[in-house]
Amino acid sequence: RHIKDGFVENTRSKSHLIAAIHQIVEPRTQQYYFPSYEIVMDELRDYRFYNEDMLHPNNLAVDYIWEKFKSVWLTENALKTAEQVVAIQTKKAHRPFNPNSEAHQQFLGKLQTEIETLQNQYPHIKFD
Repeated sequence: RHIKDGFVENTRSKSHLIAAIHQIVEPRTQQYYFPSYEIVMDELRDYRFYNEDMLHPNNLAVDYIWEKFKSVWLTENALKTAEQVVAIQTKKAHRPFNPNSEAHQQFLGKLQTEIETLQNQYPHIKFD
């Protein structure tokens, strides 16, 4: 919500934006509107889904909307790839107790193999 101009003005502004979006999307067969705003306003009305300012959605709300979005728009293959990326990023963030140990070196080798395997399939994916 953008309420610095007032609640009524915010609602009017949002209604104009939504009407404009539907004028553009509805006549076309290859464009779709994902109702994230409506989900927040209608399904996530409880204040437990908002930050302390009681205006902005919190992480719980964002995760809820992301799950809805994934179920509608992402293929099983895309979801599997996303899970692989998350797993790699989690492993890369790991801070070892003993970075010079044999176990950690094996871990790094396996991680590098996972990265290379994924990048062979999707060369545009980069890990820092």
